[in-house]
Amino acid sequence: MDSTAVDRFDTSRFEASRNRLASLAYRLLGSAADAEDAVQDAFLHWQAADRQRIKVPEAWLTKVVTNLCLDRLRSAHARRERTAGAWLPEPLLDGDPMLGPADTFEQRESVSLAVLTLMERLSPLERAVYVLREAFSYGHAEIAEILDITESASQQHLHRARRRVTAARRGGGEVDAASARRIVEEFLAAASSGRTERLVALLTDDAIAISDGAGLTKALLRYDTPQRIAAIARAGFKPTPAKRRLAGGTPAVHYALVNGAPAILFVPGDQVVGAVTFDITNGKITTVRGIAAPTRLVRLAEAWRQHEPGTPLIAEW
Repeated sequence: MDSTAVDRFDTSRFEASRNRLASLAYRLLGSAADAEDAVQDAFLHWQAADRQRIKVPEAWLTKVVTNLCLDRLRSAHARRERTAGAWLPEPLLDGDPMLGPADTFEQRESVSLAVLTLMERLSPLERAVYVLREAFSYGHAEIAEILDITESASQQHLHRARRRVTAARRGGGEVDAASARRIVEEFLAAASSGRTERLVALLTDDAIAISDGAGLTKALLRYDTPQRIAAIARAGFKPTPAKRRLAGGTPAVHYALVNGAPAILFVPGDQVVGAVTFDITNGKITTVRGIAAPTRLVRLAEAWRQHEPGTPLIAEW
């Protein structure tokens, strides 16, 4: 086999792992754009390596991507952004390959916006161990090899990570899809009509709302009582000419699943300009996230343009 054929063969081996590597990087970084960059950097490492000496390419690539992600998490820029309160996971439309694997509840939960946010409380090593174990079912011996730590250290990191995530988790198990949609539709109807009492009734007593302010504010906006959330939802969901100008037209409002959770999307034409996601437990909303910063919606918007939308909840908002 000549060198050109070898390069093509080795490139195809990398491409066969690309989606799995991207889903690993997304879970570690919470950003699709950063995950894509990490995978591309891994490809450059792969090209530069003596590939004939790599016995198990999948294991080698997993180690490279994981450590590239750890370098990013430890970088000064990432620490500044995350500690300044401006960080929010990048939402992905269900069906995106970055959300896989999704065979078990643990795998699906590990990519939810709720857990991606909770993982910000973990150290980079705790986050890596948690993801490798919970989402990809690696054993502690394998994790130790990937991270250059001992098996005992891997077990300790996992124990601390699970404890911290469990202590901060606000929800229970998976929510019935039909019930989730009904609750979101009720929330939209109540917010659009200004029915404050109904909005409050749909929220848990400790509900929170988080907004990125469409990227116009440095820090995230947070609201921490049902009454404040209802007030901001009533104001935010009221259409005005100014909002339509900002959106670039008159949006349709669609129901969707984003990172496995119910969401509504604001879509003028075929461009997603805003997403509101909901965490639901025991028939009530625990968390509302408003995401409208264009940089956070790039991949979701691209996926939506290839998506066959159903009938919108509101045809002209």
